[in-house]
Amino acid sequence: MSDLYCVFGNPIAHSKSPAIHAAFAGATGQDLIYEARLAAIDGFLPAVSAFIAAGGKGANVTVPFKEEAYRLATRLSDRAARAGAVNTLAFNGSEIFGDNTDGAGLVRDITHNLGFPLAGKRILLLGAGGASRGVIAPLLAEKPASLFIANRSADKAAVLAHAFADIGMVNAGSFSEAAGKSFDLVINATSASLSGESLPLPPGIFAPDCLAYDMMYGKGETPFLALARAQGAAMRADGLGMLAEQAAEAFFVWRGVRPSTREVLADLRAKLAT
Repeated sequence: MSDLYCVFGNPIAHSKSPAIHAAFAGATGQDLIYEARLAAIDGFLPAVSAFIAAGGKGANVTVPFKEEAYRLATRLSDRAARAGAVNTLAFNGSEIFGDNTDGAGLVRDITHNLGFPLAGKRILLLGAGGASRGVIAPLLAEKPASLFIANRSADKAAVLAHAFADIGMVNAGSFSEAAGKSFDLVINATSASLSGESLPLPPGIFAPDCLAYDMMYGKGETPFLALARAQGAAMRADGLGMLAEQAAEAFFVWRGVRPSTREVLADLRAKLAT
C-alpha cells in the first residue's frame, strides 16, 4: 500500500499542497498518497488521531492549527521549538515529531531561486506574528548585518526581538521607527496582502538594490509589492517560491529525498497567471 500523508487546515479546499506533493512523488519515485483534510476548528486533535489510526505517516499543518500542532508534538525540531509553531508532523509509533519548514523554505527561495545571498544584508521584517516568528532563526543563521522587526504594535515587535536576542542582534519598533533606515531586503510577513491592504511604511526604506519579498501570493501584484515598485525596489518576489520550498523541505523530512522545485514552481506560476 502507498504511504499516506495529508495537509490539515480550515479552510483547506484551496490548498496547492496535494498537487505539489503528487508532483514531488512522481519526480522522485516515491510511493505515497497525499490528501487535503478539513479539520473542524475545535477538532484538530481528533482529526489527527483518526488520520494516524488510518495509517497516516505524516502531515502538513496550515492555518489555524500550527500552534496546536506544536502542543501536540511529543518531540520538536530545534527550529520548531524556536518558532513556537509546527507545520510538519511525522508519526512513528507513539511519537509525534513536529518540525517547522517555513523558515527554511523562505531562505532557500531567496538564496537559491532568486540568487540573493543574505550574508551581510540589512533585513527589515514586517509583522510580529507567527509568520515572522517562524523565519527569524533561519534568517539569522545566514549572518545578515542586521535584522529589524517592524510592527503596528512596537511592544509586540520588541517581545519577539527579545525572544531571539540570544542568537543574533535583532532590533524592533513600529513601522514609523523604520524611517531614516535603508534595507537590502524587506520581507512582508503580515497578512495585509490577503485583504488588499497597504501598509503604512515610511519612504526610503528600500535600498537601490533591495529585494522586496511578500510571503503572500495571488493573481497579480500584491499591494506591498506595488508599493515596493513605486519606491524603487529593484527586485520583487511573492511567496509562491516559499510555498514550494517549504513543501520540499517537508518532503525531505518524511522521505529523506529532496525534490527539485523548478518544474513545480513553474507550473504553479503558470496556473496562477491564468
